[in-house]
Amino acid sequence: MMFPQSRHSASSQQLKFTTSDSCDRIKDEFQFLQAQYHSLKLECDKLASEKSEMQRHYIMYYEMSYGLNIEMHKQAEIVKRLNGICAQILPYLSQEHQQQVLAAIERAKQVTPPR
Repeated sequence: MMFPQSRHSASSQQLKFTTSDSCDRIKDEFQFLQAQYHSLKLECDKLASEKSEMQRHYIMYYEMSYGLNIEMHKQAEIVKRLNGICAQILPYLSQEHQQQVLAAIERAKQVTPPR
């Protein structure tokens, strides 16, 4: 009769060890997952911060590009008006001055080719 009782006792002891061991493994795995989650959360926060910074730069460059485009249109309008003024005044100049003005206009066209 002693034999079955000791067998039951050994089985119970092994079960306790296995349960305790399983709990420790679960606890370790949970801590590992928690550390991994924390690491991924930090990386996600860093990426979100970088995204915000990139969006800020994009907006800044977009505004600069838009402003530059407007400025180029203004300059093109100024050039057009100055060309018109030169064309109106040119006939009233002496032949020598007309040649100088035409040469200056040609030099200006070489600096900024027409679009």
